Amino acid sequence: MLEVQPKDKRGYFMLPQVPEGAGYYVYGTPGEGGGQYAHPAMMSMLLFVERQWLTLDSRKFVIGNISLAGGGEYAKHRSHKTGLEVDVRPLRKDGKRIPVYWQWSDQYDQTATAKLIELFRAYPGVGKIYFNDPELHHLVLPLVHHDHHFHVELKV
Repeated sequence: MLEVQPKDKRGYFMLPQVPEGAGYYVYGTPGEGGGQYAHPAMMSMLLFVERQWLTLDSRKFVIGNISLAGGGEYAKHRSHKTGLEVDVRPLRKDGKRIPVYWQWSDQYDQTATAKLIELFRAYPGVGKIYFNDPELHHLVLPLVHHDHHFHVELKV
Protein backbone atom coordinates (compact mmCIF):
# COMPACT_ATOMS: atom_id res chain seq x y z
CA MET A 1 0.00 0.00 0.00
CA LEU A 2 1.25 3.48 -0.88
CA GLU A 3 1.92 5.66 2.16
CA VAL A 4 1.71 9.35 1.32
CA GLN A 5 2.63 10.67 4.77
CA PRO A 6 4.58 8.62 7.37
CA LYS A 7 2.40 7.16 10.13
CA ASP A 8 3.44 5.48 13.41
CA LYS A 9 2.01 2.42 15.19
CA ARG A 10 -0.54 4.63 16.98
CA GLY A 11 -1.87 5.79 13.63
CA TYR A 12 -0.45 9.29 14.15
CA PHE A 13 0.83 11.05 11.07
CA MET A 14 4.05 13.02 10.80
CA LEU A 15 3.42 16.73 10.36
CA PRO A 16 3.98 17.56 6.66
CA GLN A 17 7.55 18.80 6.48
CA VAL A 18 7.57 21.14 3.47
CA PRO A 19 4.01 21.72 2.32
CA GLU A 20 3.76 24.16 -0.55
CA GLY A 21 2.30 27.50 0.49
CA ALA A 22 2.18 26.63 4.20
CA GLY A 23 2.38 29.28 6.90
CA TYR A 24 4.92 27.25 8.89
CA TYR A 25 8.24 25.50 8.57
CA VAL A 26 9.72 22.87 10.87
CA TYR A 27 12.65 22.26 13.18
CA GLY A 28 13.20 19.69 15.88
CA THR A 29 14.98 16.58 17.01
CA PRO A 30 15.42 14.14 15.52
CA GLY A 31 15.44 15.82 12.14
CA GLU A 32 13.37 15.11 9.05
CA GLY A 33 10.17 14.95 11.06
CA GLY A 34 11.24 12.12 13.34
CA GLY A 35 9.90 14.02 16.35
CA GLN A 36 6.78 15.45 14.73
CA TYR A 37 4.16 12.71 15.02
CA ALA A 38 0.89 14.36 15.99
CA HIS A 39 -2.35 13.11 17.51
CA PRO A 40 -5.15 13.84 15.00
CA ALA A 41 -6.47 16.61 17.27
CA MET A 42 -3.00 18.23 17.34
CA MET A 43 -2.69 17.96 13.57
CA SER A 44 -6.08 19.66 13.17
CA MET A 45 -5.08 22.44 15.57
CA LEU A 46 -1.75 23.09 13.87
CA LEU A 47 -3.28 23.26 10.42
CA PHE A 48 -6.12 25.50 11.65
CA VAL A 49 -3.73 27.92 13.39
CA GLU A 50 -1.46 27.88 10.34
CA ARG A 51 -4.37 28.93 8.07
CA GLN A 52 -5.38 31.69 10.50
CA TRP A 53 -1.78 32.91 10.79
CA LEU A 54 -1.51 33.34 7.02
CA THR A 55 -4.28 35.93 7.17
CA LEU A 56 -2.32 38.00 9.72
CA ASP A 57 1.34 37.82 8.73
CA SER A 58 3.47 36.90 5.73
CA ARG A 59 6.20 35.30 7.87
CA LYS A 60 6.10 31.60 8.59
CA PHE A 61 6.00 30.43 12.18
CA VAL A 62 8.16 27.54 13.30
CA ILE A 63 6.90 24.18 14.61
CA GLY A 64 9.28 21.99 16.61
CA ASN A 65 8.96 18.83 18.67
CA ILE A 66 5.61 17.08 18.97
CA SER A 67 6.17 13.34 19.61
CA LEU A 68 8.51 10.61 18.50
CA ALA A 69 7.02 7.78 16.46
CA GLY A 70 5.24 5.50 18.91
CA GLY A 71 5.54 8.03 21.74
CA GLY A 72 9.06 7.13 22.86
CA GLU A 73 11.19 9.00 25.39
CA TYR A 74 12.85 12.26 24.36
CA ALA A 75 16.30 12.88 25.80
CA LYS A 76 15.53 16.46 26.88
CA HIS A 77 11.78 16.21 27.49
CA ARG A 78 9.60 14.68 30.15
CA SER A 79 6.62 15.44 27.95
CA HIS A 80 6.00 15.13 24.19
CA LYS A 81 4.93 11.48 24.33
CA THR A 82 1.23 11.73 23.49
CA GLY A 83 1.30 13.78 20.30
CA LEU A 84 -0.72 16.44 22.14
CA GLU A 85 2.13 18.86 22.91
CA VAL A 86 4.06 21.03 20.51
CA ASP A 87 6.95 23.49 20.71
CA VAL A 88 6.77 26.66 18.63
CA ARG A 89 9.45 29.31 18.26
CA PRO A 90 8.74 33.00 18.88
CA LEU A 91 8.66 35.18 15.79
CA ARG A 92 11.68 37.11 14.61
CA LYS A 93 11.46 40.64 13.21
CA ASP A 94 13.92 39.82 10.44
CA GLY A 95 12.16 36.57 9.45
CA LYS A 96 15.37 34.55 9.59
CA ARG A 97 14.94 30.84 10.22
CA ILE A 98 17.04 30.69 13.36
CA PRO A 99 16.07 30.66 17.06
CA VAL A 100 15.44 33.85 18.98
CA TYR A 101 15.47 34.32 22.75
CA TRP A 102 12.89 36.75 24.10
CA GLN A 103 15.32 38.39 26.55
CA TRP A 104 18.54 38.56 24.52
CA SER A 105 17.67 39.65 21.03
CA ASP A 106 16.40 42.84 19.46
CA GLN A 107 15.05 40.57 16.70
CA TYR A 108 12.40 39.05 18.98
CA ASP A 109 8.98 40.20 17.75
CA GLN A 110 6.90 40.29 20.91
CA THR A 111 3.79 41.67 19.20
CA ALA A 112 3.69 38.98 16.50
CA THR A 113 4.51 36.26 19.02
CA ALA A 114 1.61 37.40 21.20
CA LYS A 115 -0.74 37.26 18.18
CA LEU A 116 0.39 33.72 17.40
CA ILE A 117 -0.04 32.64 21.02
CA GLU A 118 -3.51 34.19 21.00
CA LEU A 119 -4.42 32.06 17.97
CA PHE A 120 -3.34 28.94 19.82
CA ARG A 121 -5.18 30.00 23.01
CA ALA A 122 -8.40 30.58 21.07
CA TYR A 123 -8.43 27.04 19.68
CA PRO A 124 -10.87 24.76 21.57
CA GLY A 125 -9.15 22.30 23.88
CA VAL A 126 -5.90 24.19 24.35
CA GLY A 127 -4.73 23.80 27.94
CA LYS A 128 -1.50 25.32 29.17
CA ILE A 129 0.96 27.34 27.14
CA TYR A 130 4.44 27.84 28.61
CA PHE A 131 6.76 30.70 27.66
CA ASN A 132 8.98 32.93 29.78
CA ASP A 133 8.42 36.42 28.39
CA PRO A 134 7.00 38.15 31.52
CA GLU A 135 5.17 40.71 29.36
CA LEU A 136 3.06 37.86 27.94
CA HIS A 137 2.19 36.19 31.25
CA HIS A 138 -1.44 37.20 30.77
CA LEU A 139 -1.36 34.62 27.94
CA VAL A 140 1.17 32.04 29.15
CA LEU A 141 2.77 30.41 32.18
CA PRO A 142 6.51 30.53 32.86
CA LEU A 143 8.55 27.32 32.82
CA VAL A 144 12.30 26.77 32.99
CA HIS A 145 14.04 26.47 29.57
CA HIS A 146 11.15 28.10 27.67
CA ASP A 147 12.99 31.24 26.56
CA HIS A 148 13.38 30.42 22.84
CA HIS A 149 10.14 28.51 22.26
CA PHE A 150 6.66 28.23 23.67
CA HIS A 151 5.02 24.93 24.51
CA VAL A 152 1.33 24.30 23.77
CA GLU A 153 -0.66 21.48 25.38
CA LEU A 154 -3.89 20.27 23.83
CA LYS A 155 -6.52 18.44 25.84
CA VAL A 156 -8.81 15.87 24.20
